[in-house]
Amino acid sequence: MPRRLITLTTDFGLSDHFAGAMKGVILGIAPNAEIVDITHEVTPFAIREGAFVIAQAYPYFPRGTIHVAVVDPGVGTSRRPILVEAAGQYFIGPDNGLLSMVYSREKHRARHIAAAKYFLPQVSGTFHGRDIFAPVAAHLARGVRPAQFGKRIEDHLRPNFEKPVRTGKRYWSGAVLKVDRFGNLITNFRLDEFPELQSRPFEMIVGLRSVTRLVATFAESPAGELALVAGSAGYLEVALNRGSAASLLKIGAGSPLELALL
Repeated sequence: MPRRLITLTTDFGLSDHFAGAMKGVILGIAPNAEIVDITHEVTPFAIREGAFVIAQAYPYFPRGTIHVAVVDPGVGTSRRPILVEAAGQYFIGPDNGLLSMVYSREKHRARHIAAAKYFLPQVSGTFHGRDIFAPVAAHLARGVRPAQFGKRIEDHLRPNFEKPVRTGKRYWSGAVLKVDRFGNLITNFRLDEFPELQSRPFEMIVGLRSVTRLVATFAESPAGELALVAGSAGYLEVALNRGSAASLLKIGAGSPLELALL
């Protein structure tokens, strides 16, 4: 069998056996699979953050890559497992909005994974990453066609995590998508959608502080001063030069933001 790339994105962390067990299942079914860890450090239960991580990673993988994403606080409930085809790649995970940023960027087809013969023989109520998502990815890598896993659906969940909401003529409400390792707050405001920030006064309310300065690089802001920076993903980030904005402001993924053009 040809080698197939399978990526893993989860909130499992690395201190438990969960990520390793998924890899074992995949390699037991598809020994030639090449597994790439995108991350296992998504904040537990943070679907919005997981959606952001997947959306930033998949464009850099080749066609045919299979992405397994598991941030699944509803595991074992009636939420559906799904298989999505988009951008020449495949995405496997729970139908809880985790793949919503892929939907917003790409034409896609979604299927409800219902063919239990591709699951492990015993499916637990708490570990579908091992018992459903990993074996389905492995069978897909071995050549099982997407249609064999289940029927097409159109009612998959599509929350709009990445767009701020306009609340007035010059006002928008948004949210923090992710806190990166350096404590930068990645917001759902994009500089290309708010070019006015480069030429007119503004105020972004973040926690109990306001940010009024836009800089091109982290180092452009004085040490210890909060500023907005257009990050590598195109989203504006609240940053503290040589420090952690998240620690200073004591906020994290999902925290609300308010932007005013003055």
